Amino acid sequence: MKKLIVLSTLTSAIVMAGAYKIPEQSVNSMALGAAYIAHTTDADSAYFNPANMSFLDPEVNYFEAGITLAHLPKNNFEGTQAGIPMPADAESEIENLPIPYMHFVMATDNRWRFGMSTTVPAGLTKRWKTPIQKLYAEEFTLKNVELNPVVSYKVSDTFSIGGGIRMVYSEGKVYSDGGALAPIKREMEGDTIEWGYNVALAWRPTEDVAVGITYRSKIDLNEEGQANLYLSGIGRQYDASVSVPLPAALNIGISKTWNDRLTLEFVYERTFWSAYETLDFEYGTPIQPALVGAFDDPKDKLWEDTNTFRLGLTYQYNDKLTLMAGYSYDETPILEEHVSYELPDSDAHIFSAGFKYKYSENLTLGAAVLYDKKVSRKITQPTGINGEFSDGGAVLLTAGISYRF
Repeated sequence: MKKLIVLSTLTSAIVMAGAYKIPEQSVNSMALGAAYIAHTTDADSAYFNPANMSFLDPEVNYFEAGITLAHLPKNNFEGTQAGIPMPADAESEIENLPIPYMHFVMATDNRWRFGMSTTVPAGLTKRWKTPIQKLYAEEFTLKNVELNPVVSYKVSDTFSIGGGIRMVYSEGKVYSDGGALAPIKREMEGDTIEWGYNVALAWRPTEDVAVGITYRSKIDLNEEGQANLYLSGIGRQYDASVSVPLPAALNIGISKTWNDRLTLEFVYERTFWSAYETLDFEYGTPIQPALVGAFDDPKDKLWEDTNTFRLGLTYQYNDKLTLMAGYSYDETPILEEHVSYELPDSDAHIFSAGFKYKYSENLTLGAAVLYDKKVSRKITQPTGINGEFSDGGAVLLTAGISYRF
């Protein structure tokens, strides 16, 4: 199986808010909980607001690289599954994932400025070993990498615009096994490269106030390949295709700085999840009739647009040490009737903190931690899950270096 189709919940994970979407892609953004759109001050401006590249020192090249270690604790479920006469109580597996990033902004002698970012903006590994959950999600894994070259143009001393091209490479794995509960099984892996764009503006009406707006386009993930489906131990391979939207996102930020030391930023994020209405796989030839309901019938998603509210605080303690902290409230796009074991998501409270230390004139070291606390969620589905999901969430630890030359 060289290239296989990715199932619904895997592609859902690509567009998942909060739980597996990773907006924090630098030390600054991790420490501030992604409240980092208006007041961006380093190489990571290339990713978070490319228009702000125009306000960096024009004679300096900016570089930042680092790694985030993501710890995904167990999701706990207590309840039942409709149609199965046994308790469905279970815990998902613990996952630990490394997530690298890199940002660069080039020096310039004119109004134009160029930058580049390589990030992992989304990812998921969710595994269950219990019989009922394995029927739906034995393993769902997503790896996602984005390359984002950007440019900015300084319209005036207080206003700049920017934007770039997004190239997203994703690959994933989907396994499910009915075991003794049902004689069906699937083994699917897939990858794709898709394209989009982002645009941004930065406005500084006064020396201590900054405004930033960014927009990332919707990207349709058009997967084509083959699918291996099993019935009573007999497998067949099919040509298959599916299209899933990775929806657009709008961020609006405003910051205020006092005495060149204390900066407070508020960011409002609107993510247009309503683009994800249904999931419909198509096959080159008819699949086994007994598998149509599980693997071929269109599945309603009907996700809703969501809001995320972010607040970040930066304090310049002295010439070498900068302290940061943040809080965010993140809504889930998934309605109760569509919550699943593959993506048992809920609203989240997000807490973060971090620091940067100027080791030398050109080199800065930094670290940050973020805690994503999921709200427990009770689910009542007449033909599906009935019970409560708790725990889950994520703990992210980032370490990085910044270098100016």
